Amino acid sequence: MLQHLCIRNLAVIEAIDIDFESGFNVLSGETGAGKSILVEAIGLLLGGRATQDLVRTGESQATLEAVFKNANQGKVTVRREITAGGRSRAFVDGKAVTAATLREEVGQHVELYGQHEHHALLDPLNHLLMLDDYAQLNKLSGQVRDYWSNIKAIRDRLKRIQMGDREKKARLELINFQLKEIESVSPLSNEDKDLASKRQILASAERVLSLCHESHNALYDNDTSVLASLSSIWKNVEELSELDPRFSPYLIAGDEIKSQLEDLSDFLRDYAGQIDTSPGQLQLVEERLSSIDRLKGKYGPTLEEVIELCSELKREKLLLTETQEGSEVLEKNLKEASSNYLAKAKELSKLRKSGAKHFSLELSKLLAELAIKQARFEVRFTSEELSEDRWGERGLENAEFFFSPNPGEDLRPLARIASGGELSRILLALKSLSGERPSDTTLIFDEVDTGIGGRVADVVGSHLAILGSKFQVLCITHLPQIAAHGSSHFRIDKNVQKGRTLTSVTRLDTDQRVEEIARMMGGSLVTKEIIASAKVLLTSRGRGAKGEKRTNAKV
Repeated sequence: MLQHLCIRNLAVIEAIDIDFESGFNVLSGETGAGKSILVEAIGLLLGGRATQDLVRTGESQATLEAVFKNANQGKVTVRREITAGGRSRAFVDGKAVTAATLREEVGQHVELYGQHEHHALLDPLNHLLMLDDYAQLNKLSGQVRDYWSNIKAIRDRLKRIQMGDREKKARLELINFQLKEIESVSPLSNEDKDLASKRQILASAERVLSLCHESHNALYDNDTSVLASLSSIWKNVEELSELDPRFSPYLIAGDEIKSQLEDLSDFLRDYAGQIDTSPGQLQLVEERLSSIDRLKGKYGPTLEEVIELCSELKREKLLLTETQEGSEVLEKNLKEASSNYLAKAKELSKLRKSGAKHFSLELSKLLAELAIKQARFEVRFTSEELSEDRWGERGLENAEFFFSPNPGEDLRPLARIASGGELSRILLALKSLSGERPSDTTLIFDEVDTGIGGRVADVVGSHLAILGSKFQVLCITHLPQIAAHGSSHFRIDKNVQKGRTLTSVTRLDTDQRVEEIARMMGGSLVTKEIIASAKVLLTSRGRGAKGEKRTNAKV
């Protein structure tokens, strides 16, 4: 569960802090207030792609931090830093991790549904994944995918081994030539960057040494040095402190300053001692860099790619030199792997077809509750069983969702017939039917109210509230019918003060919720009648507020 979100210098946001609740959390506000940026921030904390244009103009970096609470009441702190130069760092509980690790460790507990989910719903390639999720076949489909990966690996090795002698010889000659060229230099990871830095120092060696010696002498090596003068000063301060205690704090500062200056003096001396000023040293560095640059130009463009290519060439050389005996073993392994794959894939196909019937019935029933009363839904498989040359990681078949929203209309591909409002409800229904999730899962809905309103919006809000009784739900909405179902309501406001935009996030109490829902109903014109209607709407949904908390943030 997402407990706390902190944003600093992200896009237009300067500073924002929000404490979320369990249940159904509603976020509302006028267009442009910053609601979507909150969703983008959470996406970044889940390992989303970070770019330098996300950093607020004039700032050195953007910082995002979230605290998640798991089912065992333990807490995980996730932090993402994005610099103005385009670099990004991620941390989990203070430990540096990759963006991929964020997706793996945090993403499994947070599901973000935005506009991209609508696009995913229209892509038939995703339909089989959704069916597997509903039917709880992810483990079995994962096994099929692993078996397929094994088949591909064996086939690739066989292809290399069974290559014609002439072709194989030519390929080996090329590999040996490339390996010899790379290994004659034997570059190390990041060596080009290290050498470039060293070249810069050596090119200015005399000036560097002069600055080091001059600074060291000024600090330490004569009677009038800085350290000697400071020693005399602090003796005076010590005597003054005995006469007036107001001087005492400066004695502590004096010790710290002296320690830092002594460290600097030692570093300057050691640094100067490490500089090789011999005439040939710079030439050696230049020649080494030139050799590395030639490799990068031919096999790069980066040094890391050159090193990786060297490893790949070694692996390929090993494969090409395997014996015929190895080929026979691989043929046997391929036969066994194909048999294992086919058995698991057939089992998966059987369960998919069985699950598809229940899936279609349950989804149609749920769509009826979501005011698409006579909709028909069906999962159609494009092939009963793909031939061996068309086996794939998904199994033996593909699937596509077919949909008919009105009686008398033929079932047609979902991508060709569903409206924006229907897609929003179908997405909500799909997520309601998806496989079991941990109780600490957070579901975030952005644009779930696309193309709907009135009674339909009320029904959607009701189903979001039902989801909120099982999981934490965060929903950005413009519709009062949805907002009224929330167990907690946050309003995002934007104002301009002294030429800067000020954004505030307020957790609303009951009276404030009435005002906000009235605004959502009436816009700029809020009458007593609209306020009364807002109060009735909120009261009829039986939703109260969990207290009030206001956070102001400059944006």
